[in-house]
Amino acid sequence: MEENFKVIDNYLMVRMPEEIDHHKSSYISENADRFIMQNRVSNVVFDFEDTRFMDSSGIGIIMGRYKKISCFGGKVFAVNMDNRIKHLLIISGLHKIVEIMD
Repeated sequence: MEENFKVIDNYLMVRMPEEIDHHKSSYISENADRFIMQNRVSNVVFDFEDTRFMDSSGIGIIMGRYKKISCFGGKVFAVNMDNRIKHLLIISGLHKIVEIMD
């Protein structure tokens, strides 16, 4: 699953799995943090193209990475979401700190 993390310029691209739950969230968070620190990236892009289900642990993943990089002026982006995932980001308030790219 490490192939789902890729650094391009100053961006960490994270391809999210089909289902994001508490079983997968710690793995995603830990690996994203490792890539952020090792490569000194200041922006994170979460790609939800394959994601069909996300519970609150997915919100935690995004918030945690935002907290890590925002103090350095970094940004978090979300791309390729279906309507359910986009709705979840909006009702959780994440749309205020994450740039949602349609």
